Amino acid sequence: MGARLTPGGQFGLHMTLGMLIMIVSVAVFGNIADEVTDQDAITVLDVHIANWFNTHHVEPYTSFLLFISFVHKVGGMILLVAAFGFYLWRRRQRYWLLALAVTVLPGMILNVVLKQVFQRSRPLFEEPLVTLSTYSFPSGHTAAATLFYGVLACYIMIACKGWSVRLATAAFCVVMIFLVAFSRVYLGAHYLSDVLAAMASSAAWLAVCITAISTLRRRSEARSLAANGTM
Repeated sequence: MGARLTPGGQFGLHMTLGMLIMIVSVAVFGNIADEVTDQDAITVLDVHIANWFNTHHVEPYTSFLLFISFVHKVGGMILLVAAFGFYLWRRRQRYWLLALAVTVLPGMILNVVLKQVFQRSRPLFEEPLVTLSTYSFPSGHTAAATLFYGVLACYIMIACKGWSVRLATAAFCVVMIFLVAFSRVYLGAHYLSDVLAAMASSAAWLAVCITAISTLRRRSEARSLAANGTM
């Protein structure tokens, strides 16, 4: 137990926190998925919220949220990942580059698989702001944003020493995730439960990837220290 709560070590506090976040996130996703599948109360709330936004959208908010949604499409996310990956490559942050590679794009593919599993139809309106033919649950835009900004926040929290930079970056990343999620509900592309489920499933995948890469890095460092100690 003491080893699991120690900040250092190969299987220390980072693994304990990672497993805890993963378990909680999976539980939240499972609960939302069950309610959506069983058409419980959350689906009634979904419809009320979707209809309210469809009848109350106004400029300039609509154009702004359309832009936010556009930037976080698949093409936009690939550009963001490529830019961040190039930055990590230039700084020779190979473990963070690996974390980015195994987190964002595979996580987006996982979201597509979940869509095929649940096959939930998107909200329907007489005058929709956006029209999409793919499935709704969970939200792909929200999943991608959660994964990308999650990796970015983790990197800054570890790489930077100043708490002002850490807190500002964390706040920015949280705002961006919620802004993307809100844009999808506001535009009528998704229900509320779609974006909440996307956040939960992506948080679970993010926890798995970051914890695994962190453990890999710590094991490599421990082996290097052991090798140097025997020389």
